[in-house]
Amino acid sequence: METTFAALVRAEFTPRTTYLNTAGTGLIPARGVTAIHDAVTLRAEGRPLDSLWADVETCRAAYARLTGVSADRVAAGASVAAHTGLIAASLPPGAEVLTAEADFASVLNPFHVRDDLKIRTVPLERIAESVRPGTALVAVSAAQSADGRIADLDALREAARTHGARTYVDFSQAAGWLPFNADDYDYTASVTFKWLMGPHGSAFLTVPEDFGDLVPLLAGWVAGEEPWASCYGPVAELARSARRFDTTPALFSFAGLRASLELVEELGVSAIHAHDLALADRFREGVTALGHRVLPAPGSAIVSVPELGHRQPELAEAGIQVSDREGNLRAAFHLYNTQDDVDRLLGALS
Repeated sequence: METTFAALVRAEFTPRTTYLNTAGTGLIPARGVTAIHDAVTLRAEGRPLDSLWADVETCRAAYARLTGVSADRVAAGASVAAHTGLIAASLPPGAEVLTAEADFASVLNPFHVRDDLKIRTVPLERIAESVRPGTALVAVSAAQSADGRIADLDALREAARTHGARTYVDFSQAAGWLPFNADDYDYTASVTFKWLMGPHGSAFLTVPEDFGDLVPLLAGWVAGEEPWASCYGPVAELARSARRFDTTPALFSFAGLRASLELVEELGVSAIHAHDLALADRFREGVTALGHRVLPAPGSAIVSVPELGHRQPELAEAGIQVSDREGNLRAAFHLYNTQDDVDRLLGALS
């Protein structure tokens, strides 16, 4: 008998390939495609866009529930790089930022373009032990894009508290399959077009209740306490919530995201986590049995196999979508994947 989980997924996804590349881009569920189409039609027909603005707030509230914080601590934007830039701009000259080697550029580069910060880089496995007195901020991805390694966030959090450092964690490769509580960190961010299966163009930032050290440098009229009364001249009053850090939203993106987040909540992140890891572990075991080495990333939905990246074009021709990351074959397993998908990839590799 088909489970509720499987039935919901089957109703939403009809991929024409064996799609194992969610770490690059997630698939949009059918309800999201419909929502985007309806949003575009609304604008094409010249009707009021009030429902699309409401979608932004619905998404903010849904993301807040998924990450365990209140909606007034969630800012809506377009990219993690912009959120990182806001945090980088808040640091005083000379501040030390601790980062992980070869982390994703959106987490790193906004700090590096400031030549008055001290950037210290260490292997991911040493990041918690490397926090020291004088470290102002630790910035790291929860799950590494290149190979799926998961940071020891518990140890990092404790080390940061011990030394008075703030924490910034990018959950772009984790939000949607890895349960977490954003309240455990000062700042977190995530794009939504990967594991949350939304369109491109939407991202979220969570901030402390007191906003931390952030200055709303990107604030426009949408960041006002009363946005529609803040269109002309300087904004008289910034939003009393994290909305003061909003940038003008891509409305079509948030329309589609609303539907995707509804699906994630219906299925439950814990159930998605169990499903994704079971498939990832099946692939790890199978590809190891074929004589290949897997990069260690226990507990991750992302699996990276050295020296097989060159087979990505061949696999794509066979209808199997994976990534080539620096010569490594990267496969990412999500809720719309099945054991048959794993076995098809293993069969192609054998």
